[in-house]
Order: sequence, then C-alpha cells, then structure tokens
Amino acid sequence: MLYVNARFLTQPITGVQRYGIEVSLLLKAIYGEQIEFLSPSNIIHREIAQKLHVRIVGKHTGHLWEQLDLLHYLKVRGNPLLLCLGNTAPLWYRNKIVTIHDITFIRYPKTFSSKFLLFYKTVIPIIIRTSKHIFTVSEFSKDEICEYYKLDKKKCSVAYNAVSAFFHPEEPIKPRDEFFLTVSSVKENKNTLLPLKVFKELKERGYNAVLYVIGDLHSSSFRSFDLSEYEKSNNIRFVGRVSDEKLREYYWRAKAFIFPSFYEGFGIPPLEAQACGCPVMSSNASCMPEVLGNSVLYFNPTEKNDLVAKIVSLSKNDMELYRERGYKNVNQYSWTKSAEKYKVVIDSFL
Repeated sequence: MLYVNARFLTQPITGVQRYGIEVSLLLKAIYGEQIEFLSPSNIIHREIAQKLHVRIVGKHTGHLWEQLDLLHYLKVRGNPLLLCLGNTAPLWYRNKIVTIHDITFIRYPKTFSSKFLLFYKTVIPIIIRTSKHIFTVSEFSKDEICEYYKLDKKKCSVAYNAVSAFFHPEEPIKPRDEFFLTVSSVKENKNTLLPLKVFKELKERGYNAVLYVIGDLHSSSFRSFDLSEYEKSNNIRFVGRVSDEKLREYYWRAKAFIFPSFYEGFGIPPLEAQACGCPVMSSNASCMPEVLGNSVLYFNPTEKNDLVAKIVSLSKNDMELYRERGYKNVNQYSWTKSAEKYKVVIDSFL
C-alpha cells in the first residue's frame, strides 16, 4: 500500500500544488485501491480531494499535522511507504520519497521571510537524509540539490512539470494584439522589475510597445517595491490577479510573453504561453535552456539593453518561428510521463 501526503490540497495553487495535484490524479489511476491520500481537514480543493478519495487524518493542520498526526497514522499501520510531493515531510519518518522542487531559498534568500528561511534551512537537510529517494523537477535542480547537500545522484530522479490541458486551445488562435505580457511576482529570483524598466525606456525612445503585467499588486510582497513610476506610465498596464480563463485569453492575444527570471526550478508560465501559441522571450538563466531548448528568444536577465534590443527587433517571422517551436517544445512534457517515472521508483520500494 502506498500513502500520499496530500497537504497540498489545503494550500492555494502555485506550481508546487499544481504539480502535486496532477501527479496524484495519475498515480490514483495507476494504483487504484492500492494508494491512499491523507490530508488534514482544512482542504480547499474539494473537487480534487473527492477524485482522490482523500482520507482526513488527525486534528491539527499545517506543519504540525505533518509532524504529528500524519506520522502517528503511518506508524500505527506499520510504517508503510509515504510519498510527499510538496517539499516537506515528516522529518524522522524514514520510509518516504520526497519531491524537492528547487533550492531558491538557498540561492535567493531575500525572496523569503526570515521565519521561512530558518524553517527550510533546518528541515530540508533532515528530509534529504531520512528519505529513501528524492525527486525534483529538472536536471538543473537535481544538480543544485545534489551538489549543495552532497546527495548521491543515484538517489535523486527528475520528473518534469507539464502544462494543464486547459491551456491547449481547442479553437483557432485569436488574432494577436500589439501588447507584450509578463506574469509578475515581486520576489528576488523573479527579476520582476526588468521588463518594467525596459518598457519605461522603450516609451522614452518613442517605441510603441505596451506591456501587460499580471499579478496581485496588493500582495504584501509588493510593499518593498516602489512601483509608482511604472504605474504612471501609459504603456505599462497592471492587470492584477486574474482567473485561469482570463490568463489563457491574455496568452492567446499577446504578441509575446516575457519571462525574466534569474532562477527557477522549472518555470511553468513559458510553457503555458507556448501551449496557447504565444511566442516566448525568456531569460537564459538557470533551468530555462534545459526546459525551453531552442523554442524561445533568449535574453540576458542582467542586461536591460539586451531585452530592449530583442523587443525592438522582433519581427513577424520571428513570432511565427517561435510560435511553431513553442508548440513542439510544450508537447515534449507530459504529466503521464512524469507519473510513470514516479511509478518506477515507487515500485522499487513497495
């Protein structure tokens, strides 16, 4: 019997939770009655929980649930194999497989609160030492994790992210509008200010280009950034947080999607854009060349003028080339392929 830590169902969806949901749904299809998903009671993704036949365990929530209630439930059942897909796990439970998505908290510590940093810097080394196997989401992240934590690469496997079928269009792509798109999260590793600076300069040069910025400007994470000079610019439009339906529409309509990150474990947004037929301009840092290959127009994320020049020179032929390459690239990634990689490792320990 395989047990899965489904605490990700109690958390708002980011890339980590999306990964947990998609892999879990496929593992449920593979293992049927031989897999059980365990969660605290504060589930917010109830439809997914029903599909997984989740069992509510214990009275606590959060990390306390993971370290006390989940641990007790497993020990009573003879310490069966546990799969944890969302970075954390019962620290001293040794019959487990854990997915660690990246080590951004090591490489870009200013991205996180001091409390978060202390917690992750304490627990991740213990989790790695007490796990039978580690999964991660790219060869880049595997190299980072194995090098930093001195982990034998034979104990670490890669199972890529993929894109939800929701982003693959079932209808012809709508005509492109003359705007560029970026998805904003004001974290140190995301390099969010670069496209804002670039489009401010483009306006000053008299170049007619508009940037739409998707992201929640009211989030507390924005408070350390003064965005007033960009909010006043009529060629930079802050859209705010949008639904998946609206996000897909922006991908459909945008002239190109700009992804400026310094550091990613995988990077799902460029693939979402590609699935929607949107050409991508991406940073050439961290895992992006591995994930995107030759399917995007790369720029140096530390050189503002490089991105300026790439935007100015972007032609319709370039757009068509990177649109077609994008379709081919995104189709390399499949949640089914990733679930099958989990199955191989899981079966070796069952």
